[in-house]
Amino acid sequence: MASPRTGRTAALSLQLSQAHNELRRRLTGVRSALGRHQGAGGDSLTAHCLAFCTALTTHHQGEDDGLFADLLRERPDLAPTVAKLVEDHGLIAALLTRVRDLAEQAVGEDGAALEAIGRELDGLAAIMESHFGYEERAIGAALDTALDVSGRDEDGWIQPVLRLRTPQGPQEP
Repeated sequence: MASPRTGRTAALSLQLSQAHNELRRRLTGVRSALGRHQGAGGDSLTAHCLAFCTALTTHHQGEDDGLFADLLRERPDLAPTVAKLVEDHGLIAALLTRVRDLAEQAVGEDGAALEAIGRELDGLAAIMESHFGYEERAIGAALDTALDVSGRDEDGWIQPVLRLRTPQGPQEP
Protein backbone atom coordinates (compact mmCIF):
# COMPACT_ATOMS: atom_id res chain seq x y z
CA MET A 1 0.00 0.00 0.00
CA ALA A 2 1.36 3.37 -0.97
CA SER A 3 1.81 5.92 1.74
CA PRO A 4 0.26 9.38 1.63
CA ARG A 5 2.53 12.09 0.23
CA THR A 6 2.66 15.80 0.35
CA GLY A 7 3.51 18.42 -2.22
CA ARG A 8 2.76 18.15 -5.92
CA THR A 9 1.55 14.54 -5.86
CA ALA A 10 -0.84 15.14 -2.98
CA ALA A 11 -2.39 18.08 -4.84
CA LEU A 12 -3.28 16.12 -7.99
CA SER A 13 -6.73 14.99 -6.85
CA LEU A 14 -7.58 18.58 -5.94
CA GLN A 15 -6.35 19.72 -9.34
CA LEU A 16 -8.43 17.02 -11.01
CA SER A 17 -11.53 18.25 -9.17
CA GLN A 18 -10.73 21.81 -10.18
CA ALA A 19 -10.37 20.77 -13.83
CA HIS A 20 -13.75 19.04 -13.61
CA ASN A 21 -15.29 22.14 -12.05
CA GLU A 22 -13.94 24.24 -14.93
CA LEU A 23 -15.48 21.82 -17.44
CA ARG A 24 -18.79 22.01 -15.58
CA ARG A 25 -18.60 25.81 -15.72
CA ARG A 26 -17.89 25.73 -19.45
CA LEU A 27 -20.82 23.40 -20.09
CA THR A 28 -23.06 25.76 -18.13
CA GLY A 29 -21.81 28.56 -20.40
CA VAL A 30 -22.67 26.58 -23.53
CA ARG A 31 -26.13 25.84 -22.16
CA SER A 32 -26.63 29.54 -21.34
CA ALA A 33 -25.48 30.50 -24.84
CA LEU A 34 -28.05 28.10 -26.24
CA GLY A 35 -30.81 29.94 -24.38
CA ARG A 36 -29.61 33.29 -25.73
CA HIS A 37 -29.61 31.96 -29.28
CA GLN A 38 -33.25 30.91 -29.37
CA GLY A 39 -34.49 32.66 -32.48
CA ALA A 40 -31.08 34.16 -33.29
CA GLY A 41 -29.34 31.39 -35.22
CA GLY A 42 -26.31 29.48 -34.12
CA ASP A 43 -23.04 30.98 -35.40
CA SER A 44 -21.54 31.85 -32.01
CA LEU A 45 -23.27 28.85 -30.46
CA THR A 46 -21.25 26.64 -32.79
CA ALA A 47 -18.05 28.33 -31.59
CA HIS A 48 -19.06 27.84 -27.93
CA CYS A 49 -19.89 24.17 -28.54
CA LEU A 50 -16.68 23.51 -30.44
CA ALA A 51 -14.53 25.15 -27.76
CA PHE A 52 -16.21 23.16 -25.00
CA CYS A 53 -16.09 19.88 -26.94
CA THR A 54 -12.39 20.43 -27.64
CA ALA A 55 -11.60 21.17 -23.97
CA LEU A 56 -13.44 18.08 -22.73
CA THR A 57 -11.94 15.86 -25.43
CA THR A 58 -8.42 17.12 -24.66
CA HIS A 59 -8.98 16.50 -20.94
CA HIS A 60 -10.13 12.93 -21.51
CA GLN A 61 -7.34 12.18 -24.00
CA GLY A 62 -4.81 13.45 -21.45
CA GLU A 63 -6.27 11.14 -18.86
CA ASP A 64 -6.34 8.15 -21.20
CA ASP A 65 -2.87 8.70 -22.66
CA GLY A 66 -1.02 9.95 -19.59
CA LEU A 67 -2.66 10.09 -16.19
CA PHE A 68 -4.16 6.61 -16.30
CA ALA A 69 -1.00 4.99 -17.67
CA ASP A 70 1.09 6.62 -14.93
CA LEU A 71 -1.48 5.67 -12.31
CA LEU A 72 -1.63 2.04 -13.43
CA ARG A 73 2.14 1.70 -13.17
CA GLU A 74 1.83 2.63 -9.50
CA ARG A 75 -1.56 1.02 -8.82
CA PRO A 76 -2.29 -1.92 -11.18
CA ASP A 77 -5.18 -2.85 -8.88
CA LEU A 78 -7.07 0.10 -10.37
CA ALA A 79 -7.20 -1.47 -13.85
CA PRO A 80 -10.97 -2.26 -13.68
CA THR A 81 -11.72 1.30 -12.51
CA VAL A 82 -9.57 2.82 -15.24
CA ALA A 83 -11.20 0.56 -17.85
CA LYS A 84 -14.64 1.84 -16.75
CA LEU A 85 -13.47 5.45 -16.95
CA VAL A 86 -12.01 4.93 -20.44
CA GLU A 87 -15.31 3.33 -21.49
CA ASP A 88 -17.13 6.41 -20.16
CA HIS A 89 -14.77 8.60 -22.19
CA GLY A 90 -15.86 6.75 -25.34
CA LEU A 91 -19.53 7.32 -24.52
CA ILE A 92 -18.92 10.99 -23.82
CA ALA A 93 -16.92 11.34 -27.06
CA ALA A 94 -19.92 9.99 -29.00
CA LEU A 95 -22.18 12.55 -27.30
CA LEU A 96 -19.72 15.33 -28.07
CA THR A 97 -19.72 14.33 -31.73
CA ARG A 98 -23.52 14.52 -31.71
CA VAL A 99 -23.44 17.97 -30.06
CA ARG A 100 -20.86 19.22 -32.60
CA ASP A 101 -22.93 17.93 -35.50
CA LEU A 102 -26.13 19.48 -34.17
CA ALA A 103 -24.40 22.81 -33.49
CA GLU A 104 -23.03 22.94 -37.03
CA GLN A 105 -26.48 22.12 -38.43
CA ALA A 106 -28.08 24.81 -36.27
CA VAL A 107 -26.23 27.71 -37.93
CA GLY A 108 -28.93 30.07 -39.13
CA GLU A 109 -31.72 27.98 -37.60
CA ASP A 110 -33.70 28.16 -34.40
CA GLY A 111 -36.47 26.28 -32.63
CA ALA A 112 -36.26 22.52 -33.15
CA ALA A 113 -32.53 22.49 -33.95
CA LEU A 114 -31.64 24.38 -30.78
CA GLU A 115 -34.04 22.26 -28.71
CA ALA A 116 -32.27 19.13 -29.98
CA ILE A 117 -28.93 20.58 -28.88
CA GLY A 118 -30.43 21.40 -25.49
CA ARG A 119 -31.58 17.81 -25.01
CA GLU A 120 -28.12 16.49 -25.93
CA LEU A 121 -26.47 18.96 -23.55
CA ASP A 122 -28.83 17.93 -20.75
CA GLY A 123 -27.90 14.29 -21.27
CA LEU A 124 -24.21 15.16 -21.53
CA ALA A 125 -24.38 17.16 -18.29
CA ALA A 126 -25.95 14.22 -16.42
CA ILE A 127 -23.39 11.74 -17.72
CA MET A 128 -20.48 14.11 -17.06
CA GLU A 129 -21.63 14.67 -13.49
CA SER A 130 -21.86 10.94 -12.82
CA HIS A 131 -18.51 10.30 -14.51
CA PHE A 132 -16.69 13.13 -12.75
CA GLY A 133 -18.06 12.12 -9.36
CA TYR A 134 -17.01 8.51 -9.83
CA GLU A 135 -13.57 9.50 -11.14
CA GLU A 136 -12.94 11.91 -8.28
CA ARG A 137 -13.89 9.27 -5.69
CA ALA A 138 -12.11 6.35 -7.32
CA ILE A 139 -8.99 8.05 -8.64
CA GLY A 140 -8.65 10.94 -6.18
CA ALA A 141 -7.47 8.77 -3.30
CA ALA A 142 -4.94 7.04 -5.54
CA LEU A 143 -3.60 10.39 -6.72
CA ASP A 144 -3.08 11.42 -3.11
CA THR A 145 -0.79 8.45 -2.48
CA ALA A 146 2.70 7.73 -3.71
CA LEU A 147 2.22 8.21 -7.44
CA ASP A 148 5.63 9.07 -8.82
CA VAL A 149 5.13 11.60 -11.59
CA SER A 150 8.25 13.59 -10.83
CA GLY A 151 9.73 12.63 -14.20
CA ARG A 152 6.90 14.28 -16.12
CA ASP A 153 7.20 17.92 -17.02
CA GLU A 154 4.49 20.49 -17.55
CA ASP A 155 4.18 19.43 -21.18
CA GLY A 156 3.36 15.87 -20.11
CA TRP A 157 -0.08 14.64 -19.17
CA ILE A 158 -0.56 17.23 -16.42
CA GLN A 159 -0.98 20.09 -18.90
CA PRO A 160 -4.00 18.78 -20.89
CA VAL A 161 -5.64 17.01 -17.96
CA LEU A 162 -5.40 19.51 -15.16
CA ARG A 163 -4.83 22.92 -16.74
CA LEU A 164 -7.56 23.52 -19.24
CA ARG A 165 -7.01 26.22 -21.77
CA THR A 166 -9.26 27.73 -24.36
CA PRO A 167 -8.30 26.30 -27.74
CA GLN A 168 -6.60 28.86 -29.96
CA GLY A 169 -6.13 29.07 -33.67
CA PRO A 170 -2.90 28.24 -35.46
CA GLN A 171 0.12 30.04 -34.07
CA GLU A 172 2.22 32.34 -36.22
CA PRO A 173 5.75 30.93 -36.73
